Amino acid sequence: MNRIVSAARLQAAHPLVSLGVPWMVVGISFAINLAIWGLADLDAHPGNSSNTGGIASLYITVLVVFAQLVTQVFPFAMGLSLSRRAYYLGTAVAALLQSLAFAFALTVLTAVENATNGWGVGLDFWAPGAIDVGNPALQVAVFALPMLAACFLGIGIGVVFKRWGAMGIYVLVLATLVVIGAGVVLMTWQRAWGDLWSWLTGWSVETATLGLPAVLAIALAALTYLGLRRAVP
Repeated sequence: MNRIVSAARLQAAHPLVSLGVPWMVVGISFAINLAIWGLADLDAHPGNSSNTGGIASLYITVLVVFAQLVTQVFPFAMGLSLSRRAYYLGTAVAALLQSLAFAFALTVLTAVENATNGWGVGLDFWAPGAIDVGNPALQVAVFALPMLAACFLGIGIGVVFKRWGAMGIYVLVLATLVVIGAGVVLMTWQRAWGDLWSWLTGWSVETATLGLPAVLAIALAALTYLGLRRAVP
């Protein structure tokens, strides 16, 4: 147990990177959007969406940070004689705690945003559209589960790099492009874009923000553990 705690604490050895960088990135995105909404008075123009999608920058940055944590901290952890199992469990605990902490902060920012009518300019930045579910406890879960999935995706990318090096990343990127490209070609050939859009828009908020991220997080957690068992520090 102590080794798992030690592995978890390793992930916060550089808090300015693991915690500060994601908030710096999303903070800059928020400031830019707030300035645009305020200067252009977009809230006064009917038909303009108040959603920006800027919150995605936080999740993307967390993904990148966790990939870097694996590539940089994993060799150090092995040098401290931590087992791969202890390192993995510690990293998973760190991902869970960080996801919950970030989700709580996002829930507070959402409450402030709603109370101030979008920071006084009608901007829905922190919980755009249906993401704002109203219930604080459910709101934390809506933010936390996708964040946890992003953490494990980042861990998975880091494991691929440690296991197969740069070539593994190239293959992963190319395989992703091939799969996406094949899907686009198939959907266009079958003229099924309308059906796909109807299917996606028919998802409930719970399915899109809770069920799907939870399944993705569990699958990625299992795959990253299997990959880390054979990764070279």
